[in-house]
Amino acid sequence: MSDLSFASLTPGKPVKIEKNGRSICVTRVQDEVFAIDDTCSHSDASLAEGDVSDFKIECWLHGAEFDLRTGEALTPPAVAPVKVYSVIVDGDSVTVDA
Repeated sequence: MSDLSFASLTPGKPVKIEKNGRSICVTRVQDEVFAIDDTCSHSDASLAEGDVSDFKIECWLHGAEFDLRTGEALTPPAVAPVKVYSVIVDGDSVTVDA
């Protein structure tokens, strides 16, 4: 069962999904889809409410940026990475492996 449809993902507009008790931020960048933990590693804020530019997402609360490909914290105040999840895109079907 897919979690989302590819067509429903607007490039640069992250969405939050719940899967297996986890909150996950799913983001489309061009023709690729990325999934990371939705909670910022610095503060209890939803990354799905943040802004996406290139392969980065910025937490709306304090401005920490994370690499969507690796989960790495790129800018303070965050220093710890967030978990990344593998994503399978099959036609219009998008499945997050969580």
